[in-house]
Amino acid sequence: MTTKPHSDLHYMALAIQLAKQGLYTTSPNPRVGCVLVKNDEIIGQGFHIKAGEGHAEVNAIADANERGNLTKNATAYVTLEPCSHFGRTPPCAQGLIDAQVSRVVSAMTDPNPEVAGNGFAMLRAAGIEVVDNCLAGESAKLNPGFIKRMSMAGTEHKPVPYVRLKMATSLDGRTAMQSGESQWITGPEARAEVQKIRAQSCAIICGADSVLIDDPSMNVRISADCTDGSLQQIRQPLRVIIDSQHRVKSKAKIFTLTGKVMIASPVEPEHRIISEFCEVSYLQSAASQSHQVDLTTLLEQLASQGINEVLVESGAKLAAAFIQQDLVDELVMFTAPTLLGSDARPAFNLPFAKMEQQIRWSWQDVRMVGNDLKLVLTRKI
Repeated sequence: MTTKPHSDLHYMALAIQLAKQGLYTTSPNPRVGCVLVKNDEIIGQGFHIKAGEGHAEVNAIADANERGNLTKNATAYVTLEPCSHFGRTPPCAQGLIDAQVSRVVSAMTDPNPEVAGNGFAMLRAAGIEVVDNCLAGESAKLNPGFIKRMSMAGTEHKPVPYVRLKMATSLDGRTAMQSGESQWITGPEARAEVQKIRAQSCAIICGADSVLIDDPSMNVRISADCTDGSLQQIRQPLRVIIDSQHRVKSKAKIFTLTGKVMIASPVEPEHRIISEFCEVSYLQSAASQSHQVDLTTLLEQLASQGINEVLVESGAKLAAAFIQQDLVDELVMFTAPTLLGSDARPAFNLPFAKMEQQIRWSWQDVRMVGNDLKLVLTRKI
């Protein structure tokens, strides 16, 4: 009995799983996986781990070489079009040409204007067969921020990151008691899930009120018992505090942890915070009509720094501002089976009076995390 050869879909699915291993480390580069196949056998595989280091194709070729496998006439399955330009590393399209592969199957075209089909053109010019659009939808889920930011380049709109807004609420939609007490509404499993969402974010945005009331760390804390070995090299996201009046003080916990903290305000501070533990920077952002930080401009400034994905963890006022200005791509709600009562604080400060003001969302995922519900939604168009 002969074994039926695997399809392109099979090997691309494997490449996508490889790409996921770089979920927390590749920023600002996209997460990419590559599988090299010859005679229906995998001869090499790799994924992009970190910016400045080898891309997925390079790592897959190196893996094949280490195994003693010849890459000539192999098929390369790549989750994103091989790059065609010199950046911090040489172009991957040329690497595949040098490896003498005969066929390249790609999940999707790279939206980066510096690539955008040029990688495919290089391969075809070298006589290599190119197949595009293989599991494109699944591959796109790997890099929502990179795709959004790159797709907006060269348009009438300035690029902005992909924005997730996360809230933890009770069954009656409350996030804290009237006193501000909020620890803990959700269980340990949900809080561990939040750590993973933080880890895949390039930046975390919070407001001055959250820092003053909750004194949060806003960093990534993933222990060995809630992750796999590929997540040991966790990079800390940029922590952004929106503090229009410079009310946050240096004694806040957020300044006692390693990493980078940025304070965004429309006005220069009288005294700058200096920390011996973390790198503190200031970003003077445009002011809105209410003399607060203009959120759209802030996102544009972050995108210009290579920020792909932003996580907003804030109180009801700032969360509502992001929603009302249509800046939220994805809403992540963790709902606990508890009631906090009508005097507790709401999730969003949206003082609507009419049904026509309601904002509808579309379900993307609903599942249990411990004894809590994780709800993922996108804005309904």
